[in-house]
Amino acid sequence: MNDVDRQCLDTFPQWLKSLGEDAKSASALLEDTSIPEGARRYLTGALNYLFKSLDLISDGIEDLGFLDDAFVLRVAAALALEEAPSLREAAPAVARLADDSALVRSLLDALYPRLEAYVKRLRTGTARGRAVDDILSDEAVRRDFLNEVSGWSVSYEAPTFTRDEKNLVKLKSFLSTQLP
Repeated sequence: MNDVDRQCLDTFPQWLKSLGEDAKSASALLEDTSIPEGARRYLTGALNYLFKSLDLISDGIEDLGFLDDAFVLRVAAALALEEAPSLREAAPAVARLADDSALVRSLLDALYPRLEAYVKRLRTGTARGRAVDDILSDEAVRRDFLNEVSGWSVSYEAPTFTRDEKNLVKLKSFLSTQLP
């Protein structure tokens, strides 16, 4: 087992435990119009992804089901930080998520650009009939969305993640198959 695999096996359980709180922290920025729209668009797309019925890895798959959500949130945070470097100071939780994307990049290697391209497309995506444009432009839609994210983050129960190298192989296999 290499160092990246060891680090992933040690880190992913924590990412799964913090996913609800991470989503809540990211959602707090959606109403801050001082943050450039491009950065808010990345975060909105990632949060909306939480509610997609057909995501990259089905949420019901033991050990792996929410890792794609954790990955998407981290990649979106990195893209948001590229769009608005001032977020590093203004939003430490987003900066931490963005920094975590380096581990995703190390693990996925050649698959990472495909994941990043997928996350970029989420900026214009829709989930549960709710488009990112609507969330950002319509106060009532945004309020409902933020309430839904808040409710999800409170009710979210972290799945187990077995520290087994086979889980990393399965994870890469799922993403390799599912990513456009």
